[in-house]
Amino acid sequence: MTDRIRLDGRVAVVTGAAGVIGTATMRLLAERGARLVAVDRREQDLKTAVKDLPASAQALTVTADVTDEDEVAGYVRAAIEKFGTIDAFYNNAGIEGDIKPITEYSLESFRRVLDVNVVGVFLGMKHVLPVMLKQNKGSIINTASIAGLMGSPLIAVYSASKHAVIGLTKTASWECAGTGVRVNCVCPGLIDSRMLSTILQGRSPGNAPPPSDKIVDRIPARRLGQASEVASIVAFLASDEASYVSGSAYTVDGGRTAA
Repeated sequence: MTDRIRLDGRVAVVTGAAGVIGTATMRLLAERGARLVAVDRREQDLKTAVKDLPASAQALTVTADVTDEDEVAGYVRAAIEKFGTIDAFYNNAGIEGDIKPITEYSLESFRRVLDVNVVGVFLGMKHVLPVMLKQNKGSIINTASIAGLMGSPLIAVYSASKHAVIGLTKTASWECAGTGVRVNCVCPGLIDSRMLSTILQGRSPGNAPPPSDKIVDRIPARRLGQASEVASIVAFLASDEASYVSGSAYTVDGGRTAA
């Protein structure tokens, strides 16, 4: 069967590109024909991530901090200078922050999580949207989380930040109503990743994290998700196959939020 979800020639900007989900998404977008602008604050990790792309991929790497407005404007400008447009924007950079109860959370750490996860998403949309609105087309996909849909112990600040991402997504979709620009978000569940390992370890300080069978018992699919499965939803939302989809929060969680 012919793959209908093609992105041939389109330009996709991916932040948090050096992370496991960012890397998997870049790989899939490139396989489907997209030209890439890979953004991350870790230069060496970014170079490593780009090395794993298909040999035919066209990719520009930009080292930038998503919390710095000048640097955000810089990666948008670099994308336009290199490729002339931005067709898809995967606004993906994020951190989990400390794994602590609210009573022990420092204000500095609280602000850092919101700065990356909320301000970074806001700034990305603020600077990419004018490009897309001018051309009257484009797709923005923000990374939220099932933590933005439900509470979970010891990650209150992360959860608050992801609730905010969903709110930003829905509001931006309304502001783009009547244009060719769509705004959605993905809400990954328990994905096999460094972030999940950090959260699990933080919930069991000084002890081994719970065995995997105890974790997956809470997931109807009875397994952890893979970064490639999040990437598949991002690629769909970036494509014309999602032309009637805006303001949505797509869960990629093996049924966790339905349980």
